[in-house]
Amino acid sequence: MRDARLRRPRRLSLLGLLAALLLPLALTTAPDAAAAPSATPVRVMPLGDSITGSPGCWRALLWNRLLDAGHTDIDFVGTLPAQGCGVPHDGDNEGHGGELVTRVAEQDLLPARLAATRPDIVVMHFGTNDVWSSVPPDRILAAYTELVAQMRASNPRMRVLVAQIIPMNPGSCAACAQRVADFNARIPAWAAATSTGGSPVTVVDQWTGFDTATDTYDGVHPDATGDGKIAARWFPALSAALAETGGPGDPGDPGDPACTASFRTVSSWQGGHQAEVRVTNNSAAPVTGWTVTVAPAGGARVTQVWNGTLHAAADGTATVTDAGWNGALAPGASTSFGLIATTGANSAPPAATVGCTATP
Repeated sequence: MRDARLRRPRRLSLLGLLAALLLPLALTTAPDAAAAPSATPVRVMPLGDSITGSPGCWRALLWNRLLDAGHTDIDFVGTLPAQGCGVPHDGDNEGHGGELVTRVAEQDLLPARLAATRPDIVVMHFGTNDVWSSVPPDRILAAYTELVAQMRASNPRMRVLVAQIIPMNPGSCAACAQRVADFNARIPAWAAATSTGGSPVTVVDQWTGFDTATDTYDGVHPDATGDGKIAARWFPALSAALAETGGPGDPGDPGDPACTASFRTVSSWQGGHQAEVRVTNNSAAPVTGWTVTVAPAGGARVTQVWNGTLHAAADGTATVTDAGWNGALAPGASTSFGLIATTGANSAPPAATVGCTATP
């Protein structure tokens, strides 16, 4: 639910009250006049465990960053309320402290939560407690698959953003750090196999660049610095998903151009890989240009692009704009660009979080 604190009450002046009383007469004398329809907010469910909900202050930072970027018609939803954080924000969430994603799937807990909140987008950072409990990656990913199926049963056009979870290094679990790395390495392939054109699954790398020594207060839960990093990683992917979602269950307003991007590894070698990013106009309106954000996983950096123009950022995120000749896309049409990325000697399999913004 959007935070009521973000709305300021207005006082009716005497003239305003008079106008309100005379409004029915005005409508009677002007039968063709109609009130402008109000925009329906896109409903976003933050889903996970205590990292998401207790208190999960990265959600507050993300909410305000989205508002600052112009995403005003959004509604964070969940059956749990806000837990402080000291700044106004929409705090509804589905981050249950101590929950295992495998238990949520096995006990069929998610459908009722979906029915109560009806999200259009799910932002999922889930599995920390499973990894801590030595649950094998295969079982965690099977639970992910079950949850995505339940999301799509609730909304066939559901967009799912799934995190490669933040590192974990508690004093009571010496093996947890490697378990997280092993689990995260499996997520991109799972997402590629699970994603569909109508209900895309986007991987967001929350692992790279996150340091348990400086970004958590206990080796597990983020501190203020960690919250800032998590919000910054979610922002481009969620911003792109919001731009592509025209309303509940709707991939885009027919009058509002939107695009999607998908990442595919072409080849890889020690120290680098080649990939293709496909850009598709998934709206009913023509697109005259596009901009794709590419956030490589595992510390990789995009160094070369063809069929597009590369703009690299200091944090490793790359922005690629169309090359001019391939910017215009009719509804349903696609184009692609290629890239080369450099990686570390012992990097994870090639993967990237990609998002697309269309130009009308």
